[in-house]
Amino acid sequence: MQKDTLNDLFDNLKGEFDINQPNEGHENRFLDKLKASDSASVDSEKTSGFNWKPFLAIAASLVICFSVFATLQSEPEAMDLASVSPEMSEAQDFFTATIQTELKKLNNERSPLTEQVITDALNRIELLEKEYQNLKTDLNESNNDQRVIYAMISNFQNRIDILNTVLEQIETIKELKTNNDEPKNTI
Repeated sequence: MQKDTLNDLFDNLKGEFDINQPNEGHENRFLDKLKASDSASVDSEKTSGFNWKPFLAIAASLVICFSVFATLQSEPEAMDLASVSPEMSEAQDFFTATIQTELKKLNNERSPLTEQVITDALNRIELLEKEYQNLKTDLNESNNDQRVIYAMISNFQNRIDILNTVLEQIETIKELKTNNDEPKNTI
């Protein structure tokens, strides 16, 4: 049935169809109009939509800054020997200065012969330094417990002892080297 009505429709419109060729440049004009309508719709989309990205980035940065600030404020400062009393402050200054002096001496003695001894000593000193950091935390938590204070003093003394022992070993190594290098007078 529909087939008949479609045939009838086309039969009735015979001769009214535009079968002529379009003017030259028609395709270019059509493409220009199409591009113009596309760019107009893109422009309207850009102006109509609100861009939240910059505001979200700023908000995230502020949240991170405030959380870091709050974290730093809430952590109590780790106490050390100097915070216990003025006498302990003097003792810590003395130990620290002595250790620095001994470390300078040790570094001045570096040579291929002494490198291994010095490296081992510095590794032990580093372990004692980490232990001292733990003792600082313990001192803070124990509210100036005398045992922790004695352990901190002992830690400083152990570091100085290690440095002195290594310097003595280096002197022995140098003496042995000198004795081995001297010509032997045998008669």
